[in-house]
Amino acid sequence: MKRKGLFILALCVTGTMFLTGCKGAHGGTKVSATGSIYECLVVMPSRPLAHPQEVVSASAYAEDIATTYDMVKAVMGADMPCLPQMEPYFKLTHVSPAAFDDFLKPTRNILIIDINPDKYTQTKAKYSIDYWSHPQAVYRIQAPDDEAFIAYWQAHGEEVREWFVTQEIERQKRFYRASTNKDTRAALQEHIGIDMLVPEDYMLIMDTILTSHSEAVPQRSGLTSNSEAVSVVWCCNNKGPMRRDLVVYAYPYTDVNTFTPEYLNAKRDEVLGQLITASVPGSYMGTEYKVFPPQMRVIQADPYKAEVRGLWKIYHGEALGGPYVSHTCIDEVNGRVITAEVYVMAPGQKKRNALRQAEAILYTLILPQEVNELQEVVVGR
Repeated sequence: MKRKGLFILALCVTGTMFLTGCKGAHGGTKVSATGSIYECLVVMPSRPLAHPQEVVSASAYAEDIATTYDMVKAVMGADMPCLPQMEPYFKLTHVSPAAFDDFLKPTRNILIIDINPDKYTQTKAKYSIDYWSHPQAVYRIQAPDDEAFIAYWQAHGEEVREWFVTQEIERQKRFYRASTNKDTRAALQEHIGIDMLVPEDYMLIMDTILTSHSEAVPQRSGLTSNSEAVSVVWCCNNKGPMRRDLVVYAYPYTDVNTFTPEYLNAKRDEVLGQLITASVPGSYMGTEYKVFPPQMRVIQADPYKAEVRGLWKIYHGEALGGPYVSHTCIDEVNGRVITAEVYVMAPGQKKRNALRQAEAILYTLILPQEVNELQEVVVGR
């Protein structure tokens, strides 16, 4: 489970490496953080590597990895997977430790790498939330020499990047808690049996049952008992040239091979191919398999949750497409599989930030068994 792997690994490290967390040493009211989402300030020296590395092929990172900063840039600024244009995980700004002044300290995301043999005899790492500003995430790596830092970064660089991604997602979730669409949430609760913080500007388009005969009928009586049916709720934020959609669908859990890329991709094509069409008769939404095949990973163990990230396209119609992300999990109470997907359509525009903002909605999903668990905790108290 990659997003939690940073904390698990860090707690298990022995000898010269350990991870500690703090919530900030500064009391009182914090100033507002500066900078945009998915931007990161890197504070570190940049010295030549004894053994430069060649750039990874097919990467937007066009320079050889020749310095200590290049190593950080190759990970933090690597291409984000399954986007139609090359966009990095984070847009980086690099300054030396001497240039890191009070003007830069309120920056939204800061990675500080302090390499100093006079101050450190072992490698340490720690994180801070809202240290100089709010909302802010600061990750510090302290190492006695370049070799120690390189060893740490090679082992944990991707985990550091995922920690910053997690902080951005948590900020977006807090924003959604303040303003949600009551109609869409009610539809999800009634027809899918889940709760989710759907933003207020995501309008409900349809709540439907899709049958095995590709028929769609309005759902009015709650969760279906038809084993051949798929319950669907579809909503959309269609503001200006940037469109973001959320589709949630549930179907019976009957196959132990459900959580495989082949099964989930086929189910996606089946459901969204029936649901979403374009203006050309006979056109339908499907998954792009040739250019960027979908990527699947497990993001949560209990309850089990799988992520699939890929590209969608319109078949037999207009040249339309874009990125999507889905989360699939098991509704243990009703014996069903639930998939929640967001996808973005924004021709000619960068899509990373829009997709990440929509993706944060998926992390607010509450399953029926989780609702029951929360109720049990409240009663127990």
